[in-house]
Formats: sequence, structure tokens, C-alpha cells
Amino acid sequence: MDIILMDVRMPVMDGLEAARYIRWSNKENARDSPIIAMTANAFTEDRRRVLEAGMNEHLAKPLES
Repeated sequence: MDIILMDVRMPVMDGLEAARYIRWSNKENARDSPIIAMTANAFTEDRRRVLEAGMNEHLAKPLES
């Protein structure tokens, strides 16, 4: 299974728009592949927007183990 780690802030097309594009494309596994947001935006509103865009999870940077 493939996993997409998506930066939310990118030039030209942000991660939210890219996730929507992937989810609505006709490519194989586009609707099933997990998309995980990697972002410094850690507010509740940011998490909501990520999930509404079709991503599966929101991880705030920096990540700590």
C-alpha cells in the first residue's frame, strides 16, 4: 500500500488542493491511498480543513518520537 505524505504549504498548488485533485482523479487507488498532512499548522481549524480536503490524518511538525 502506498502512503502520501503531503505538505500543506506548497507553491502553485497547496496540499489541500492537491489532496482534492488526487481524491477526485480517475487514477488507480486515488480514493483509497492514505494521505497524511505534514504541516506546522496545528490549530483545530487546520486539522478540520485537512480532513475536509480528503486527507486521512493531520500531523503537526515538528514530529517527536
